[in-house]
Amino acid sequence: MRLAVLNGRAVVVDGDRAADIARASQGRLPADPMALLEDCPRVCDWAAELPKDAYDLTVDPAALGAPVPRPRQVFAVALNYPPHAAEAGFTPPDEPLVFTKFPACITGPYTTVALPSGKVDWEVELVAVIGRETYRVSRDRAWEAVAGLTVGQDISERVTQLQGKPAQFSLGKSFPGFGPTGPVLVTPDEFDDPDDLEITGLLGGRAVQHDRTKSMIFPVPELVARLSAVLPLFPGDLIFTGTPAGVGNRMNPPRYLTAADELVSRVEGIGEIRQRFTAPTTSDR
Repeated sequence: MRLAVLNGRAVVVDGDRAADIARASQGRLPADPMALLEDCPRVCDWAAELPKDAYDLTVDPAALGAPVPRPRQVFAVALNYPPHAAEAGFTPPDEPLVFTKFPACITGPYTTVALPSGKVDWEVELVAVIGRETYRVSRDRAWEAVAGLTVGQDISERVTQLQGKPAQFSLGKSFPGFGPTGPVLVTPDEFDDPDDLEITGLLGGRAVQHDRTKSMIFPVPELVARLSAVLPLFPGDLIFTGTPAGVGNRMNPPRYLTAADELVSRVEGIGEIRQRFTAPTTSDR
C-alpha cells in the first residue's frame, strides 16, 4: 500500500491516481493521516479490496503534503553509512548515534526553503515510520512495528549544528522546512527487500550522494529495536536512518546550498522529493 496526503486528506495511491480514504470507506476510516496510522493493519486490509474505480483523484505533486504531518517524535541517526563516517573523519560507530529533529521542521515533498544565514548542507535519507506503539521489540520482530518507508532530507545548517563543545546537532537540523518527507509512505510488503534500496541525492541535476540502504551499519530493524529498548515509540514517529557519503561540508572545497539550487532526493520504490531554496531574509543575515 502507498499512502499519501493530498490536499490535507489521507489517500491511498495507485500510480498517478488516488482514492480518498474517508470518502471511499464511507467514513469508516479517518481523513486525518495521523489517526489513520493508529489503525494501519486494518487500513491495509481495506485497501487491498478497494476497486479500481475508487481511485478517482489525480495525484497532483504540488498538492501533496508530508505523509506524516504531525509526528510525536523524530529521531535521526548520525554516521550510519561507513563511507560517510570515513569522509567525516570517524571510524564506524559501535552504537547508533541518535539525535532529534524537532517536529516543527517536518514538511511535504515539494517545497521552497528559506535559507537561514550560515552553511546549509544536504543529507538524503530513508525514513522509517512507526505504525504501532512499540516498546522493547526484538530485532527479528521490528519490521512488524514499521508502518512504512518514505524519503527524507536531513537539511542541516552546519554552523549552528557544530557550535559549542561538545557540539549539539538538533537546533541546526530543525530550521523551518529542514525536514521534507514524502512523496508517499510505502508499506514494507511493497518491496522485494526493504533492507536493500537504492538511495540517491542530486543537486542541480548532478548526483552528489548514492548508495544502497543495505550499506547501513544499523539497518531499520536494528534501529527500531535499539530505540524501543530505551523508550516507547508511537504511531507516526519518524526515524531518519542516516545519510550516505557526499555531503557538501566534506567536499573540497566545501559546497553549501545557495538560492535557486534545486535538491532532489530519491529512494528506490518510493519516489522523489524536491526542494528549492531562497536567499536569507535581511533579519537572518
